[in-house]
Amino acid sequence: MLFSLQDVSVDRGGRPVLRDLSLEIPEGATAIVGPSGVGKSTLLRLLNRLADPDAGAVYYRRRDVCSLDPLALRREVALVPQLPALLPGTVADNLRFAARLAGRDVDGEVLDRVGLDASFADRIATRLSVGEQQRAMLARTLVQQPSVLLLDEPTSALDPDARDAVEATLRRLRAELGLATVLVTHDPAQAERLADRAVRLEAP
Repeated sequence: MLFSLQDVSVDRGGRPVLRDLSLEIPEGATAIVGPSGVGKSTLLRLLNRLADPDAGAVYYRRRDVCSLDPLALRREVALVPQLPALLPGTVADNLRFAARLAGRDVDGEVLDRVGLDASFADRIATRLSVGEQQRAMLARTLVQQPSVLLLDEPTSALDPDARDAVEATLRRLRAELGLATVLVTHDPAQAERLADRAVRLEAP
């Protein structure tokens, strides 16, 4: 089992976000779907300890995440946010930064894997289109060689063409690298395209 949540509750500002949630997420590709405000992104953040539950427990491959080093866990279980958050400088600067954090060298094929040619390495990251920035974010994440990608509405800010390109990249990465994925989306059609199974969240 990839992740298991047992009786998990999370409150924010005195309001329940998740309440007594028990859920198993197997290996492979899973989508978390549902309307805004039901705790989809909060659930995702629990999986690599960007947030901790107020009650209950979260397990990653049968290990309680609270027993794991958060930084090591986040390199192995990497979150790709809804909006790109690239650092100032070139795409290559971003890749080298991520590689240093993980104690690794930059994979020379990583840009090709996300559908960007080698010329993108010298381009200023913040001047790319939003779709190109999202693929650069994926490249920066892959440099750390994660085994799980947590994808928080990764195409919600993109036009249809850019969305299709990012989705194609995600399918290719899963096929080539065998990455497990947990995708948060409000779009059931996207869940069908990118996941083997879907879990629907409702308001607590």
